[in-house]
Amino acid sequence: MERKVPDVKRFRDQPFTVSKRKGGKKLQILITKECKNKYIYQQIYENVKQMIMSKKFIAHEQLPSKRALAEQLDVSVNSVTTAYEQLLAEGYIYTIERSGYFVENITELTSAKKASSLLPEDLREEEVTDNRDKLSFSHISVDATIFPFKNWSNCEQKALRNHREMLGKLTHFQGPLEVRKSIARLIEHTRGVVCEPEQIVIGAGTQNLIKRLITIFPKTTKLAIENPGYQRFYTLFTGLGYPVHPISLDRQGISVKELSSSEAEFVIVTPSHQFPTGTIMPISRRNELLNWAAKNEKRFIIEDDYDSEYKYETDHIPSLQSLDQNQQVIYTGTFSKTLLPSLRISYMVLPFNLLRKYRNKYGDRIQEVNTLNLYTLHYFIEDGLYQKHIRQMNNSYEQKRSRIIRLLKAKFKDQITIRDIPAGLHFLAYFKTDKTYSEIKILAKKVNLEIYLLDRFMLTPNVGENGMVGIIVGFANIKETNINEAIERLSYVVNSKI
Repeated sequence: MERKVPDVKRFRDQPFTVSKRKGGKKLQILITKECKNKYIYQQIYENVKQMIMSKKFIAHEQLPSKRALAEQLDVSVNSVTTAYEQLLAEGYIYTIERSGYFVENITELTSAKKASSLLPEDLREEEVTDNRDKLSFSHISVDATIFPFKNWSNCEQKALRNHREMLGKLTHFQGPLEVRKSIARLIEHTRGVVCEPEQIVIGAGTQNLIKRLITIFPKTTKLAIENPGYQRFYTLFTGLGYPVHPISLDRQGISVKELSSSEAEFVIVTPSHQFPTGTIMPISRRNELLNWAAKNEKRFIIEDDYDSEYKYETDHIPSLQSLDQNQQVIYTGTFSKTLLPSLRISYMVLPFNLLRKYRNKYGDRIQEVNTLNLYTLHYFIEDGLYQKHIRQMNNSYEQKRSRIIRLLKAKFKDQITIRDIPAGLHFLAYFKTDKTYSEIKILAKKVNLEIYLLDRFMLTPNVGENGMVGIIVGFANIKETNINEAIERLSYVVNSKI
């Protein structure tokens, strides 16, 4: 905005009328020294600003000097100075050396229609309360009561002592190298993942990481995803404008034949515990999938290893990435299922050529995960506390899993079919019922039971009810003392009349 230098003499001798009483002249500042809510300078600031905005001052008009105004208001010069400096910082006034303070020429707001400041009802949120009566078979939550908060806190203190200087800086955009070294050693030991720490990219959630990876490639890049599968990936990529092909499953996992027909360049799979069916992909199908990728150097497999730490009855199954000989598998993992979802620490392992592309695209990106949490994780792993925690959680979750399956079979008998695959934090159960998925949802809400139904994860319209309803039964966050009651509520949901 062009500012004209004011004629100082024009305004210098004009009076600035100040009144501490109501009913005074037009220009007045009301000061209440006993006001506990606002300081003197704030009252001066607000009064003068209001006068400027209501055009009781014209542009470039001179304000009284700080000393003159202070004398008229019977306040300290410091109070007036602070008020003027705030007005100056916000652009309501300007100053000319050895001349004083002047009113800015402020551009007026022009608006054809004034928008309402009231929040529309459809945007209003309900306050989250501790609903103790609500029971949950959610597959998302974990049991925070068995998290070793004391051990985590000790590791946090160690991070504060040893990395105080680093906490005052921005870390590497892929995460601190020291932390990535710990993760690399961990996943090599537990999942057979072969990688260098430089290949690891840490981020706040697997979804964010995969989104950034995919958006390196043009919108014509074809993606494939398991069906049923992780619906959020499907929504994310279609929303970004990428062509997404849902690929059906059989008893061994994703159909490689259908995948080949789709001409996809990327496929997202969950081979260690397919979500949501729970299928563990056998070695033969894994080899088929790797052979599919090997036929074209532009093909890549994204292995989402979201809850592979939990395996019951048998040893852990090696990752798909451990079988890859052509640098065509992108391995992704998360600590949300093993630590706490609220920590939001995930990572991906990029093949060399994709790592180069990623660095070229996102080399100036700021690491989004809390640095203190990352160094805490580093010590949690290095001190052996992470693996100890996993063993304890496996034992706890296996007990709950076994008990829930046993009670469900006893309650529903031949009305239920359970895909009893001893892995992960959920299993899929089919219930014979005359109800639709929509009716099941209504009844579950009525009895305050949180459940996730199979139709939520079907990426094509045909859910195929036919007298059967699929429910993903998560068992991590439900308390032992609530299991019987939760199953009673589930029985009501499946069998009661609408």
